[in-house]
Amino acid sequence: MSRIGKKPVAIPSGVTPTISGQTVKVKGPKGELSFTLPENVKVEMGDDGISVAPVDNSRTARAMWGMSRTQVANLVEGVTKGFSHILEIQGVGYRAAMKGKALQLTVGYSHDVAHPIPDGVKVEVSGAKQEIITVSGIDKQVVGQIAAEIRSYRPPEPYQGKGIRYQGEYIFRKEGKKK
Repeated sequence: MSRIGKKPVAIPSGVTPTISGQTVKVKGPKGELSFTLPENVKVEMGDDGISVAPVDNSRTARAMWGMSRTQVANLVEGVTKGFSHILEIQGVGYRAAMKGKALQLTVGYSHDVAHPIPDGVKVEVSGAKQEIITVSGIDKQVVGQIAAEIRSYRPPEPYQGKGIRYQGEYIFRKEGKKK
């Protein structure tokens, strides 16, 4: 039994969910999101919130149960609070800047890297040396994907620690060559 899947998703005030077939739409103060659940689970609205249950006791239905409940919970959290990732740039001369609808990164290449920002995602650059990037939005998957793509331009290297990292991420440092 899925411990996560058993719990219903609580609906806070100001959020209106709509269930039609396998599609769940949630509208809140920050926007509107929708998710289509797999056929192996059923979703229904109750007094205590949205509950998700497996259709039968098959292995795939039980595997999709907790994931589907978490996806619905992410919809509700996204339209109420939103999600954000904070990235830090470390390295001499490394910095970021917003140029229109694109994030321009100077991270040690012979050219600047321009990363386009899609609609629904907000990117801010702050810090004394333009080294803090905040990616925020209402869709958890899109926010995480954009943050991962920005990090992939210059992941932190283990010898000097230069690169783009998530805030609070620990980088295992290696010792260099010895004579």
